[in-house]
This record gives sequence, C-alpha cells and structure tokens, in this order.
Amino acid sequence: MSGARDETVADAPPIMGNVPGSYALSVFRERHPVLVRQVARALPYTPDRRRALDRLLDEVVRDVMEPLEPSAHDGAAWAEWGRGKIGRRYVDVPFLWGESYFYRKLLEATGYFGDGPWRGVDPFGPMKQAELDGPVVDGELAALDETATLSPAERADALLLGSLWGNRADLSFGVTLKGDHERATDLVVDDRPLLWSLLEAAAPGRICLVADNAGRELLPDLVLADHLLACGLAGEVVLHVKPFPYFVSDATPADVLACLRRLAAAPGRAGEAGARLWDAMEEGRLTLRAHPFACAPLPYAEMPDDLREELASASLTVMKGDLNYRRLVGDRMWPATTPFAAVTAYFPGPVVALRTLKSDALVGVPERTLAELDAAGRPWRTTGTHAMVQARP
Repeated sequence: MSGARDETVADAPPIMGNVPGSYALSVFRERHPVLVRQVARALPYTPDRRRALDRLLDEVVRDVMEPLEPSAHDGAAWAEWGRGKIGRRYVDVPFLWGESYFYRKLLEATGYFGDGPWRGVDPFGPMKQAELDGPVVDGELAALDETATLSPAERADALLLGSLWGNRADLSFGVTLKGDHERATDLVVDDRPLLWSLLEAAAPGRICLVADNAGRELLPDLVLADHLLACGLAGEVVLHVKPFPYFVSDATPADVLACLRRLAAAPGRAGEAGARLWDAMEEGRLTLRAHPFACAPLPYAEMPDDLREELASASLTVMKGDLNYRRLVGDRMWPATTPFAAVTAYFPGPVVALRTLKSDALVGVPERTLAELDAAGRPWRTTGTHAMVQARP
C-alpha cells in the first residue's frame, strides 16, 4: 500500500499550541523556557553563546518566532518552510512545526553550526551521557541474562516490549513474564502478531528501524536489532537516526556509537549482543542512515523521493517513538478511531509504529478501548503510561 493518503479519510486539523490546557501549550509555555536554562547550565558556554541563549529565552517567553540569521547554512530552507509562520507566535502555528523550529533555534544559539569552537558540540550531550553512564543502565543490561530461561517466542516478545517501553523511567528490559504481562495490558493497540508475521514472511529481510531517543531507549532498540539479525528474521538492519541533535534526547550517529560501546563493555548477554552488533556494523549488516529529512519540520507524507525510495525497498519499516508517530500520521487531531492503515496509506511499504503515548496524535484505537480508557477518568494520551504496536502490511 503506497501513494497518497486514503481519499476516504478527510484531513483533520493540525494540532496547535494555542488551545488552553493542551499538552502542546504546556510544551511551549513550560518545557521550552526550562530547557533553554538547562542547556545554558550544562556546558561552560562563552559570553557570546550565553547572550545568544538569553536572546532565545526572551524570544520563547515573548512567544514570537524570530527568523534565523541570513548566514545560517540552512536559512533558505527554513525561510521556505516558514513562509507565513515566522514572525508569528510559536503557539499559533502547527505544533510539530513550531516545536521543530524551537530546536533549530536552540542549536543556532549554542553555535552548533557556526565556525567557532562550539561547532558540532551536542548541547544535550551531558544529559545523554549522564543517563548512559548511570547505574540504572547496569541493572537493565544485566536483566538481559534472564532471557536465557525463556522460550524463543517469549524472548522475542520480551525484547520487543523492551524496545517499546525503553524510555519509561520505571520500566526496563524486565523480562519476567509477569512484567511483560503487565506491560502488554497497557497496550492501547496490540498488532504484535501482525508484526511478527510480516517479519517472518520477508525473512531474512531488510528492516529499516527509525530510532527515536538515545541512551536508555536506544539500547533496547539495538538489542532488538541484534535479535532480528541473530535469528535470521533480518539480513540487514538499517538504523535511521538524526543527523544532528534534535528534541533533547533524539539519537544521532554519535549516540549509536556510544550505545554500542556501552553494550560491548557490559558482561553477560548484553556484552554478547554488543559484540555481535559491532561485527554486524563492520560487515555491513547493521548500517546507519542520517537523512536530513529526519530533522525537517514536516510529516513523512512530504518525504523526499530518495528517502521514499529507500523505505520502499525495505521489507518493513519500524517507526520508534512519539515524534516519529506524530510525523507518520501527520500530527493532526484525528478522531482516535480513524484507521491507521487509511492515514498511512501514502507510506511506500509495510510499516509498524512502536510508541508510548506522549502527545495528542492518535489513530486506530477501537471504539470500545477508547471508551474504557476515557471512562477511567485519568489522563492517558500524553503521560507515557500507555503504548501501542500498530502495523500496516
């Protein structure tokens, strides 16, 4: 199934940040000012960079999107993307676009793209490294040894759930059956049987895994990739990451290498997986892609032809995380029962979304499930307490 979006599905309005009480508004009003201050404290930025960060903080608090400097290397692209948007309030443009522009402005303020000494320095690097070095990761990697007692099917499912829930602070690889059962009950949509059937039908296929976060989420993604390669479900795994830092914790090539080193240095099954992945990368069975579109403020429906061709050649594309889900379905206020297959009909091949719910974009939820979750009277769409595995052949 590929081409345009299913014409039987009317476009929904884009998610905006100017709705009182909305998750998007809280991101612009609360998260972004705090993040600018955190970045300013994380590294010993020079006076010129501190002034630039102060200007960005003022811009965010005033809520007016100022243009990039004309000298910015991608200024022309952002000027084109931002036609009719730049100069307005952040909250008055589509949420996905405004949020993306904020992160682009943050990189500009830190000098990431400039010619000075801060060129290429990840402003989120200290946060990522602290998480990766933390003792919690030691325990999560050690938990992989417990998979030795599981059947092949149970182990595969445990690793899939580990990847799905990898960025939940209170959940880890935890591969006990009880833990997996608890996590499975929190799946709003559970297309795991279809996911495994797609993998088995194409084995040993070429799998595109579009990563989301670095650190504690990327580690189980890599372990899942190792499993797919080791058991013959994948002949090649192409790991798509961001070409530069984006959305605080999003994975870059440097983050992948840091996670590979962390895995390879671990004892037990984690270290064995790290060694296999290291070899797989040297042999070309695990490859990295960092397409510029990964950091564009656009939905995947507007992907360029070269990326479309690459994803079309994959046996299966696995989209990890909330941001990729938003881009996959268009970050619109769809009725939650809108079919996933209809919204993703444009995608050039079989696609699976593995996502914990952290924003308002949502499709493909059965009406009964929706009614039960809403009736509970607790927030569930943006809190990361629920997840989904959605697949479309």
